Amino acid sequence: MNKVIIDTDIGVDDAFAIAYAAKYCDVIGITTVFGNVPVEQAVKNAKLFCEKINLNAQIYKGCSRPLAVAPMPVGTKVHGDDGMGGVFHNPHTADAEDAISFIIESIKKNPGEITLIPIGPLTNISVALNQAPEIIGLVKQVVIMGGAYGSFGHFGNATPFAEFNFWKDPHAADQVLSSGLPITVVPLDVTHQVLISGADIRQIKNELFERISEFYLQFSLREEGFEGMALHDSLAVAFLIHPECFSTVTSPLRVVTEGICIGQSLRKPSYCATRSDPFQGLKHHQLCLDVDVEKVKRHFLDTLTQQFHS
Repeated sequence: MNKVIIDTDIGVDDAFAIAYAAKYCDVIGITTVFGNVPVEQAVKNAKLFCEKINLNAQIYKGCSRPLAVAPMPVGTKVHGDDGMGGVFHNPHTADAEDAISFIIESIKKNPGEITLIPIGPLTNISVALNQAPEIIGLVKQVVIMGGAYGSFGHFGNATPFAEFNFWKDPHAADQVLSSGLPITVVPLDVTHQVLISGADIRQIKNELFERISEFYLQFSLREEGFEGMALHDSLAVAFLIHPECFSTVTSPLRVVTEGICIGQSLRKPSYCATRSDPFQGLKHHQLCLDVDVEKVKRHFLDTLTQQFHS
């Protein structure tokens, strides 16, 4: 069973990913970051959700703002005021130990064993690399939900060019992708293909998942004409469980850090007709561009139904 650290700005789709990972992974800790909600709310959400699904994982508090850009608005119009649909009283505090120290210490104590699953902005991972670059060679793998590369017409969801997680902290995303970490990226090209409907969620027959999804589903129905959601963050977990369900390419990857295309994710083309190569010397990462939709969706729904049917 993979030892994993889930790094999250926990909103509704993050919660589904944590529940999915709980079945197949040894979740040694959950580190929180700003994104869908402020980091203080992310700590409270993670504590409450883990309590409700009986996941005994320590929660850690990470970064509250991006490395360089001004903080952007949180994602409350999609996930609700508290990021979890606003349906539960949350008695937990935002007190938690430091996420960066936990990431660094865990990797050093378990060389070659820890998989990082960042499903929010990459600020915590970037800061950990800055503080302890020696961990790069000690990480087993990193599976990131982020980016959008234009396959099948799937471009940005925060801007016409940028996916939300990379857009929230483009400098952190570019630094992490430019590092020597062994990375797999699961972008919108894949996650926008795997949709679950409100009916799918209700068939799990678990009040927790139904209630936290209500606000998100109403937003989707109002804005998109579809009562459902893409399984964004759960696809990073799905790759860890069933990598054979994904079609991948390998390429150096970068993220635009300024201008009108800030937050846009880039992969190196086969030929660069420029005087300089912005990808020169960078490690090739694994990039998912297609997925067996039905197999991944069925496995996700079956897992949650078997684990959490009430």
